[in-house]
Amino acid sequence: MSVSVRSLRNVGFAVVGSIVVAGLAIGAPVDLKDKGVGPIKQVKLGPIDPALAKQGEAVFMQKCSACHKLDERYVGPAQRGVTKRRSPEWIMNMTLNPTGMTAEDPIAQQLLGEYMVQMTFQNVSEADARAVLEFFRQSDAAAPAAAGAAPAAAAPAGAAPGGAAKPAK
Repeated sequence: MSVSVRSLRNVGFAVVGSIVVAGLAIGAPVDLKDKGVGPIKQVKLGPIDPALAKQGEAVFMQKCSACHKLDERYVGPAQRGVTKRRSPEWIMNMTLNPTGMTAEDPIAQQLLGEYMVQMTFQNVSEADARAVLEFFRQSDAAAPAAAGAAPAAAAPAGAAPGGAAKPAK
């Protein structure tokens, strides 16, 4: 049986030389205009609120960190730089409505294909989701410029899955 490289990539496999790797993230595109699918239609942002970010960090550690880390791919994508890749509304809608997002949003569908795991709703309120967004904003503001979004289609050498650059050690 003959299998083409294109057909392998279309079903979530990556081909590196002659080695086929299942589930290797190829990278979702950067889209800061997509608001996603869910209850959040508009988020008004001002200066970063450190107290809200601290609340968001606590929610992230309690509800999200089993599957997400800031700086590494885990069960789900690394979160550092997410505010450089996704709109505030998209981030909150993914947090509040993950199954609706993967059913209807093309970027969420691509991420589901890359990570092969459906993100589950963690019983967070809109206020919790907004606090997590503020934590991500604070983390991204403090990160070096290199931790922003790299073009996903062709991530540079040393890039983490999903297109974000790995932080310097």
